[in-house]
Amino acid sequence: MDNKKVNAQTKTAYKLCRQLKSGEITPLFINKTFRIPFGEWLEAEEHPTKGYKFRPHWHCMSSTSAPHLTEKNRVWVEIEMQDYKIMERPENQGGTWYLADKVKFIRKLSDEEVISKR
Repeated sequence: MDNKKVNAQTKTAYKLCRQLKSGEITPLFINKTFRIPFGEWLEAEEHPTKGYKFRPHWHCMSSTSAPHLTEKNRVWVEIEMQDYKIMERPENQGGTWYLADKVKFIRKLSDEEVISKR
């Protein structure tokens, strides 16, 4: 699959995160003990994880649709990203993914916003 690299542009995207009972959010699968802060730029890190393809980037979505993932105990977050690759996936996997080198978590989305951004 061809990945088109986009440099130095800031773009809004969405990320599905695990939400803990405390209200804190964490990544879904890779480095899932990391508590994600809002409002600061985070560089992608390398965390090889057994059972997952090695993609050392933040995985983000063009919309709030990821039919292949459950949304139970999870929340959609609006993010800004820089230095990202565009990766086209099947619609049943959410369509366009972004693999970002740098992201900033902006805010959690309400249920109404999630529906409107699909």
